[in-house]
Amino acid sequence: MEHPVFSLSTRPDRRILTYDRGGVEVTVTPSVRGRATIFDADILIFCISQLMAALNAGKPISRHLTLTAHDLLLATRRETSGDSYRRLRDAFERLAGTRITTNIVTGPSDDPIETTTGFGLIEAWEIVRRTRKGRMVSVRVTLSDWLYRAVLSKSVLTLSRDYFSLRRPLERRLYALARKHCGAQSRWQASVTTLAEKSGSASPR
Repeated sequence: MEHPVFSLSTRPDRRILTYDRGGVEVTVTPSVRGRATIFDADILIFCISQLMAALNAGKPISRHLTLTAHDLLLATRRETSGDSYRRLRDAFERLAGTRITTNIVTGPSDDPIETTTGFGLIEAWEIVRRTRKGRMVSVRVTLSDWLYRAVLSKSVLTLSRDYFSLRRPLERRLYALARKHCGAQSRWQASVTTLAEKSGSASPR
């Protein structure tokens, strides 16, 4: 949530973007289909919510999830028409194709080691079953190890269900930034320049 990984554009965004803040560098490389959008991120939010619910209930979890496509569409407040299923498939492909490269510092503070690693937002996905009309009924998703470890350590934040009612990409991004920075404090202040950088918006300030 700190870095603008997801595209706010409704058109394919094929730019390679690099952000550097606090010594942590993040490079986002899209596939030919474009960078994953902030609406594609709904799939990750749904997956994480399923894993967190299982964790809190004391159930075993895995980074391999089998989801019902209809439930995913309903939970993220989308239509369940045939075209919605096609868009969902496109979202899976953008998520799997978007690659993140970042440097991670590990080890003791007096002798840290910086490791540069690359990964996809999701490692793989596959259609498990189709109806006679060709719609997805369920899909199997393999989350990246990086994202799965974040869930295991509970390094995630809850979102209001009303988040899915926000239809403008910038509105969603501003909500995510406010949620992230006000998670442990009641107030967050940033310059317009910093806000524009964190939002990832290509619009003028």
